[in-house]
Amino acid sequence: MAVEGVWDLSVSTPIGRIKAVVELSRQAGVLTGAAHGAGENVPLGDITLDGDRLTWKQAITKPLRLNLAFAVTVDGDTLTGTSTAGRLPASKVTGRRRAVPAAVER
Repeated sequence: MAVEGVWDLSVSTPIGRIKAVVELSRQAGVLTGAAHGAGENVPLGDITLDGDRLTWKQAITKPLRLNLAFAVTVDGDTLTGTSTAGRLPASKVTGRRRAVPAAVER
């Protein structure tokens, strides 16, 4: 399954809804990525795609310093799942892949 692209995520946390953007690409056959949100740009680690299940880890400092672990299911251009941070309750994650602009005909 192809998961590469730019994903707009919404994470429902105990302190409110947080919007983030995750960019995934493949370099030399390996998935790499970064997340942007709350004024931060952080690399993704331990990215694994197993069928339609995508997992990754990332560290953030805003609004709190946390190590997050994401586990989502990808269905075409949407994803759903959870994000966990240590002993805190899991947060619901939803996302939609951005459409790639069509090439302009000349």
